[in-house]
Amino acid sequence: MERLGTGIRAGRLSPAEYESNFSDLHPRLDKHEALVAADRCYFCYDAPCMTACPTSIDIPLFIRQISTGNPLGSAKTIFDQNILGGMCARVCPTEELCEQACVRNTAEERPVEIGRLQRYATDTAMQADRQFYSRAASSGKKVAVVGAGPAGLAAAHRLAVKGHDVVIYDGKAKSGGLNEYGIATYKAVDDFAQKEVDYVLAIGGIEVRHDQRLGRDFSLADLQSQYDAVFLGIGLAGVNALRVEGENLAGVDDAVDFIAGLRQAEDKGEIAIGRRVVVLGGGMTAIDAAVQAKLLGAEEVTICYRRGKEHMNASEFEQDLATSKGVIIRHWLAPKSILAQDGKVAAIEVEYTKLVDGRLSTTGETGVIAADQIFKAIGQTFDASGLGALRMESGRIAIDGDGKTSLDGVWAGGDCVFGGNDLTVSAVAQGRDAAESINRMLAAGTQPAVAVA
Repeated sequence: MERLGTGIRAGRLSPAEYESNFSDLHPRLDKHEALVAADRCYFCYDAPCMTACPTSIDIPLFIRQISTGNPLGSAKTIFDQNILGGMCARVCPTEELCEQACVRNTAEERPVEIGRLQRYATDTAMQADRQFYSRAASSGKKVAVVGAGPAGLAAAHRLAVKGHDVVIYDGKAKSGGLNEYGIATYKAVDDFAQKEVDYVLAIGGIEVRHDQRLGRDFSLADLQSQYDAVFLGIGLAGVNALRVEGENLAGVDDAVDFIAGLRQAEDKGEIAIGRRVVVLGGGMTAIDAAVQAKLLGAEEVTICYRRGKEHMNASEFEQDLATSKGVIIRHWLAPKSILAQDGKVAAIEVEYTKLVDGRLSTTGETGVIAADQIFKAIGQTFDASGLGALRMESGRIAIDGDGKTSLDGVWAGGDCVFGGNDLTVSAVAQGRDAAESINRMLAAGTQPAVAVA
């Protein structure tokens, strides 16, 4: 079935092809494979891999626990620092963090498979429904968490463990944030995002209220008046505009919406995709959209990025994955206009770019790439609706080292804060650390001083 008479249509592949294309990117290690992989670890003292992990997981310890036949103990070591360790094992760019720092790279240029070992341990515990934490005695305090994404879930779990009652407000129908709506389907199969949410909420003491949006259904001031503390983990809601002619044509779509729709689709064959697809951007969202367009049956998929390969936010592994699936990545190209035929996308006109004295400039040369569908993946924007007088910095919430904002009793973390690096693992660390700061304040029975002037 074609959409709007364009080359965009569903059902390009057979059911078997869809199933194969969207199978698990890195299947879980079995016991023998895990033992072999763990045996490669040197169990370094002052391990550089641990320093490279934003959540500071004791990586040598959890790998040693696997090597001695104790995957449940290994899982606890991981969850002590990162309660969303299962998803992070699947989506974390380990090749740029812990595995890049692995000393095995020096001699063999092949690190210990830290991410896959982490998945082995956390999956073992979750499949056994093994809970390692119980709530402390009730503190009588209530904390509001806005956003049921990685930062909010990590904060809520740590606060619940401390004995505080938590209410999470989220604007979507499901919890999970980007873990549920924003990552490639093949990175987290079998509804894992929701299974992890259920695992986190099993601690008790956490209520989730869906379809509740800050700025529409309530304000920050409302929460401040009803709760002893507030944590904001609201992520990024908007998508940057191209600001070129033809942006509103049929066939020009947001990559974020495309990925979310694909994540929620029970039948991948119902998702319409173009025959010739162009993706604009150089980050993980661009890669995820491009790869999945190819997996849905698009014949030609091209990523256009305005700078060079070395400037792309997507990791080298993700770029290589895209090219291995048949995606073409073209650098030094910026969108100039989107060309139409019969009111629908027919091609995109691009300008060649270069760096002049460190600044991006166009060369004056142009080209045209035929396309019947274009995905925008050029970054997201932060919606500050309902935040009142909260201090912002470069368009995001300003915080101190503990996650405190400029308002008494309000903390923040994740993609919505200034200085974040848009990684799930970093959001978890910020949510966890903010929860510890909130707990110290609540335990002391005092209100914090304004943290950010």
